[in-house]
Amino acid sequence: MLRIAVLVSGRGTNFKAILDHIRAGRIRAEVALLLSNAPDAPAIAFAREAGIPVWAKSHKEFPSRAAFDDAMLAAMREANVEAVVLAGYMRLLSPAFIQAYEGKILNIHPSLLPSFTGVSGGPDALAYGVKLTGCTVHFVVNDLDAGPVVIQAAIPVFEDDTEETLMVRVHAMEHRIYPQAVAWFAENRLVPEGRVVRLLAKNGAGGMAGTAGIARAATQAALVHPPLEEGF
Repeated sequence: MLRIAVLVSGRGTNFKAILDHIRAGRIRAEVALLLSNAPDAPAIAFAREAGIPVWAKSHKEFPSRAAFDDAMLAAMREANVEAVVLAGYMRLLSPAFIQAYEGKILNIHPSLLPSFTGVSGGPDALAYGVKLTGCTVHFVVNDLDAGPVVIQAAIPVFEDDTEETLMVRVHAMEHRIYPQAVAWFAENRLVPEGRVVRLLAKNGAGGMAGTAGIARAATQAALVHPPLEEGF
């Protein structure tokens, strides 16, 4: 079973969604450690209640980003962490951290990358006037929000949307596609080939997963690709 570390800076709603799917047996992984740069983050209390080990220190206590990330790496190695999931972690990772887990770090971003990178991707999309936005799970590389895309969900932007109403719908889709992406990763079904991430068929079958059954649904629904599997 894959041992993952989850990095958070706030509420950790995506962390909770992933943990729910782990407990339901839909993700073949365990959260070996939750790490945070914000010792008062609400996600920490939730993790402790769930019996998950926590490492929480303010990055302000360290002389540099590299020093803070080195401390996280030491804790992760002690916990035998095999992969990393960023769930609302609001800091850039150092090159040394990314190299230590190269190809094994996932992140979720509240826009359809490569559009609207950075911390305000959702509000930026609304302000720009796009008709579709959404969320993206991608592998982490040194450049910001630039790693190969694993899965995306697109939702419509309505004329009367506010940042709050739009982000409620974006977050609802995040809580579906992120657990799915982690499940695929834990099953060794994601195959990065340059910028393209191939999805292997389920249950060890040869070849790549097909696209049959993609729902191009009604206006308020989301278009998700690759398609979600049962339970997500």
